[in-house]
Amino acid sequence: MARPIRIEFPGALYHVTSRGDRQEDIYEDDEDRQCFLKVLGDVCEQYNWILHAYCLMNNHYHLLVETSDGNLSKGMRQLNGVYTQRYNRRHEKYGHVFQGRFKGIHIEKESYLLELSRYIVLNPVRARIARAAKDWPWSSYRATAGVGNAASCLTIDWILSQFSKRRTVAQKRYRAFVAEGKNQPSLWEELKGQVFLGSDRFVERLQKLSQESDDLSEIPRAQRRKQAKPLEHYDKRYSRDEAIVASYRTGHYSMKQIGDYFGLHYSRVSRIIGKAKGKT
Repeated sequence: MARPIRIEFPGALYHVTSRGDRQEDIYEDDEDRQCFLKVLGDVCEQYNWILHAYCLMNNHYHLLVETSDGNLSKGMRQLNGVYTQRYNRRHEKYGHVFQGRFKGIHIEKESYLLELSRYIVLNPVRARIARAAKDWPWSSYRATAGVGNAASCLTIDWILSQFSKRRTVAQKRYRAFVAEGKNQPSLWEELKGQVFLGSDRFVERLQKLSQESDDLSEIPRAQRRKQAKPLEHYDKRYSRDEAIVASYRTGHYSMKQIGDYFGLHYSRVSRIIGKAKGKT
């Protein structure tokens, strides 16, 4: 399967994740976590990143990053590369710490930044390693909620400004907002083309940017597509499961859109697509 397109431009917003090699832990103790945040702070300063939210889990991390200069890949090479060097030196190890390429999903700021900021800090709760977001010290929640100090690399003003002009009021409303998010449906039901979380107009604009790129060598041939046909076209041409897979591979339809058309729950669509991936 072709790897997702990497589109970079000034002002782009991403949800970034990177996992440990062979699913192993990337932090052995709190000193490792502090080291990672130090490297992250240096990267944010050097590459002019705006970090809206983060969460360090045991074998992976989540970042919500806005790139003022369109340089996500360069910054990520620095972040994972420098941390790997320091981790290996400290623990007298060799080799990879992270598994392959990082994953970066393009986010439409006005529609999804708040939701992603909540999703990220609730990761320890969903993983059942913390009862509440405030109980996990290795995320941006405590600083944003006003119950802890902010890491030097963290920017909380945009998130809080969405709740109130007064900081104390905004922080109270933010705490309530996060608490209400525990039982919210998965955001990834809205994911389009593997790497887009936003409106159809947002996706079309970014796809157009990729088509106008000066260097198409990094864009897999399978992803240089024309506008996708209506779902009805795939429904008539293939069996149901084949139509689901074919329409999803266009990169134009989200799993939820496909599920709504075929009368299936998102999770069922996800299993059908996952089964097809296993055969490729």
